[in-house]
Amino acid sequence: MSEPLHPAAPHQLPSFITAPGDTDVLMVVVGIVLIGAVLAVGNLYLHLHTLPERMAHKSQKLQFEIVAVLGLLALFTHNHLFWVIGLFLAMVDLPDFGTPLRRIAGSVDKMAGVAPEEDPAEAPNEAASHAAATADAARPGAAKSEVQGHA
Repeated sequence: MSEPLHPAAPHQLPSFITAPGDTDVLMVVVGIVLIGAVLAVGNLYLHLHTLPERMAHKSQKLQFEIVAVLGLLALFTHNHLFWVIGLFLAMVDLPDFGTPLRRIAGSVDKMAGVAPEEDPAEAPNEAASHAAATADAARPGAAKSEVQGHA
């Protein structure tokens, strides 16, 4: 049995108003949209937050690590200056200071008469080919296959 409506109540109710005891479809849809929007904005924020790290990923290892630490500091301290510094550092290509310094150290070791340490990261250099040519020259009757030059 249906209860009579109050005389001041509208006779045509909007479709989003549900009867007592029914499921509120509009609230369920809005809840799903809200959860999806929060996840999408969070994903966008994290994607934007990792931009300096993704930019520095193709650079040197030290530069990448510094940018990653700045990004973590910016994330946990909510200090955007760290993120901006990391972004600028990721945009700038730092010069390679390690290779010239390693070569200088190797030359100083050679001048001092100390055998230089082999770096497994480096490709074989002229010293290996020079040693092979010297071994060929030391064998009696070996034909000279190449002319020795100044190095």
